[in-house]
Amino acid sequence: GFILDTTVHREYQRRGIGTELMRRAAMVAAERELEWLHVDYEPHLDAFYRGCGYEETKAGLLNLRDAFT
Repeated sequence: GFILDTTVHREYQRRGIGTELMRRAAMVAAERELEWLHVDYEPHLDAFYRGCGYEETKAGLLNLRDAFT
């Protein structure tokens, strides 16, 4: 599974909302028998995602517009 661009409005941050969103997403993914849940994030969000249980990984990216033109 892949989570993309999860955000909480600035006025509501630091109340556990984002953590709960990530927990619920993981629960739904597990219920649907997904084996992995992936999220891309900017370095300044590392502490948040690590606090949600995510581990840092290396990944690759291919720009398909450039690859086949």
